[in-house]
Amino acid sequence: MDDLQRKAARYLRQQGDLFSEEYYFEENPIASDAGEHLSLDEWRERVENCTKCPLSQTRTKAVFGGGDPQADLLFIGEAPGEQEDLQGVPFVGRAGKLLDKILAAIELRREDVYIANILKCRPPKNRTPHADEIEQCEPYLQRQIELIQPKLIICLGLTAAKTLLRVEYTLRQMRGEVYNYHGVDLIVTYHPAALLRNPNLKKAAWEDFQKVQEYYL
Repeated sequence: MDDLQRKAARYLRQQGDLFSEEYYFEENPIASDAGEHLSLDEWRERVENCTKCPLSQTRTKAVFGGGDPQADLLFIGEAPGEQEDLQGVPFVGRAGKLLDKILAAIELRREDVYIANILKCRPPKNRTPHADEIEQCEPYLQRQIELIQPKLIICLGLTAAKTLLRVEYTLRQMRGEVYNYHGVDLIVTYHPAALLRNPNLKKAAWEDFQKVQEYYL
């Protein structure tokens, strides 16, 4: 018996003397439900059947994510929009078409990267995700990141950046830096939808993507 085992045995004897000889060990919720053995496709099935929050009652389809499961680049947006909700595919609306054009400009296709969102279900009227919705959905994204093992995460927009980095800065303040997210490089840039609303932001976003091309491709 090693020193750690002796200490554990002594502790249990002390607890038994003080309280009872019966011990109750709470099941580890992470170990029991983390699904660490599941593949990416099996996680997709779990997400598609998820009912953890009320958004599951209003969605048409859950949007797990898509692209190369071994991609070096992982793009993370906020949440599905109307077209994404109808098709079950991320970034297929106007913002998605713009993202495709940006990727083409740095000699990439959608099939070369992986694209996901903080939320897997569309919030009503495309409103900003609520904190409790993010809390329920973020573990799915965290497991996606672990399975894909990208070299770089690109947060598209403020919601994705604030969720992963746990900061309360503006997007302008977060741009231009390389952050560390559990050992993975992470950068922040504008969401394509923001570029559609304000074309003046396109120059800054293009600068961000040029850096991606220079350092990671």
